[in-house]
Amino acid sequence: MVFGGLQQLSLIDYPGKICAIIFTTGCNFRCHFCYNKEIVLPELIKDHVCIEKEDILNFLKSRVGKIEAVCVTGGEPTLHSDLKDFLKEIKDLGFLIKLDTNGTNPLMLEEVLKEKLVDYVAMDIKAPLNEESYMRVVGVGVDISKIKKSIELIKGLDNYEFRTTVELGLKEEDILQIASDLGFAKRYFLQEFKSDYTLDEKYVNMKGLDKKELELIKEKIKDKFEQVNVR
Repeated sequence: MVFGGLQQLSLIDYPGKICAIIFTTGCNFRCHFCYNKEIVLPELIKDHVCIEKEDILNFLKSRVGKIEAVCVTGGEPTLHSDLKDFLKEIKDLGFLIKLDTNGTNPLMLEEVLKEKLVDYVAMDIKAPLNEESYMRVVGVGVDISKIKKSIELIKGLDNYEFRTTVELGLKEEDILQIASDLGFAKRYFLQEFKSDYTLDEKYVNMKGLDKKELELIKEKIKDKFEQVNVR
């Protein structure tokens, strides 16, 4: 695997746990609002300082008993064929693992879940679950059947969340449609669009729906989820 970053401490990325965050490089989406372009765009990845797996594992060994969990994010972690082996190495150290995914690789997701290598999954729902809406947001063609398969796999877990970054093109009706498309789920989070640093520079400093507007939308969909909130 190729790693583009390591955040040694986070109090918010694994609910209720102190964790470290590991960033894998490479992604099959090109979301214009992405704030991790150095580990998404191939032309930037080649000049980005990468971290060796052994250095990450040595760091985690030094944190046994000091942190409780590890969040593996990206980029898109499930693109890496050796993800399962890496997660097992983390598990063997005794950590809880949270996996962030865009849901495009349900086969890999199913494997890591079947082997109980992941304790919490967070899946980004980019748009209403149709190919046209998704393509507009992520910039590439998407097999929506794979997204839907990942959603169903995740809904069978005890600990998971779905989340949507409410970027410029998403309106209230889109969020209402996403809530309908998802069906009842445990946790759903609306995330404010942060425009200070984006993959597509024309979106820098542009404003999407603000927190007050998102709170109003939350009230309209709260009955569809056990928990819904705005971040």
